[in-house]
Amino acid sequence: MSILNLSAYKFVTIDDGAAWRPLVTDRCNALGLKGTILLAPEGINLFVAGRVENVRKFIDYVRHDALFEGKFADLQFKESLSGKQPFRRMLVKLKREIITMKKPAIRPELGRAPFVDAPTLKAWLDRGHDDEGRPVVMLDTRNAFEVDVGTFENALDYRITKFSEFPEVIERHRGDLEGKTVVSFCTGGIRCEKAAIHMKDVGIDHVYQLEGGILKYFEEVGGAHYSGECFVFDYRTALNPNLEPTATSQCFGCRAVVSVEDQKSELYVPGKTCPACHPEAAQAQPTSQAA
Repeated sequence: MSILNLSAYKFVTIDDGAAWRPLVTDRCNALGLKGTILLAPEGINLFVAGRVENVRKFIDYVRHDALFEGKFADLQFKESLSGKQPFRRMLVKLKREIITMKKPAIRPELGRAPFVDAPTLKAWLDRGHDDEGRPVVMLDTRNAFEVDVGTFENALDYRITKFSEFPEVIERHRGDLEGKTVVSFCTGGIRCEKAAIHMKDVGIDHVYQLEGGILKYFEEVGGAHYSGECFVFDYRTALNPNLEPTATSQCFGCRAVVSVEDQKSELYVPGKTCPACHPEAAQAQPTSQAA
């Protein structure tokens, strides 16, 4: 377990992303890191991995280098260990948003939505209600294929395929949330932060975001009230509540998540196909008949 994996994000105004990009790329390459860093006018989102000592140097660089003008001095990182490098290359990208919602009026840097930390949330779920006696509803803000790998027990899952669908979906399902304490959650916190702000903006009361997302919850309290694994966007595919890579895989051909059971199928060919995309699977589907 010699590879340290980092994830972090922060909503903060970045005016010089284009100027930062080559300098950040050079530093990451010098440290032998791989992963992805997104820079946008609204902030930073990063997933990087490398040898422990070099990742520690990267953390110091991001928090203290004069290039960043102190914007990331308080940046909080989520960490996990793995036996091999989960990324193939190092990319620093310029984006319009670090997480796409297509709601430019939502600016988390101007004020965060209320958040709940992992120990407090676990206590609420143990009791079935929050400190004021309201029932707690867990709202999964991730894409449907991520939810299928694992989620909180009894979480609301609206089968979204991309995060920009979230505002419309919430408008259709407001009735599910009224009179309850709503806790939005995602992998690392970035989507649920925007989601919680949006819900507050449209008048839904008693909304919280899960601070640090599922990965921070795993780190602090383990897998209580959670069923399954957590999908991650790297070559580990999924982590268990001990933040260890699991046997769950992802199809090289179609990028579908392939469970351990599906890996036993004759249609699963590592590096090529899986039961979701194998030609024989398509042939086995019944053809529709004209009325």
